[in-house]
This record gives sequence, structure tokens and C-alpha cells, in this order.
Amino acid sequence: MKLESCGNNMKLRKTTQGIVLDVYVRPNSKRFQIETQEGEIFVFCRETPVKGRVNRELIKELSRLFKRTVEIVSGFSSRQKRILVRDIEAREAKQILGVAMRAYSN
Repeated sequence: MKLESCGNNMKLRKTTQGIVLDVYVRPNSKRFQIETQEGEIFVFCRETPVKGRVNRELIKELSRLFKRTVEIVSGFSSRQKRILVRDIEAREAKQILGVAMRAYSN
């Protein structure tokens, strides 16, 4: 795995399958959004952390955002998760995340 830094200090791990994002999930939010704070990626989810609802929302929204297959690699029952985005280059992922964060901040 290769650790790469994004322009806004986000870190991505490049793998042969795609990229891995380390994210912190905050459930019970008013809306789904992505933010970075001190180089960490925070994903605010609307769902409650019951019976995998947050995980399903996370996969659905990130799949829609990246237009790729997304899966949780670790952290199924934790707020700290590793997310694999398949078949994407780090540069494209950084660009998509940057656009998404600007859109969510408005």
C-alpha cells in the first residue's frame, strides 16, 4: 500500500484493487456530508447506528459519489472505518472528494 497526501491533507492508500480511505463516521447527522479536519476524513451520515443502517448508507452514498464499487474493509461495528473504492486512481479519487467537500460545504 502506498500512502498519498491530497492537496487538503487527506490521505489515501493505493492498492492493486483501488484506493483505501480511512474515515470517521458521525451518525445521526442532519444530512450526509464529507469534511476533513486536520487531515482526517469525516463522513456525516443521517442514519442511526442500528443493524448496519449507517454502513448501508455509507456504501450507497460513496458508491454514488465515486461511481465505483465501494466496500467496507474494516470497522464494521466501529465509527472508524476503512473503505475500499475499487478500480480508481488516487488522482481521480482526490478530485472527486475535493469537489464533493466543496459541494457539501455550500
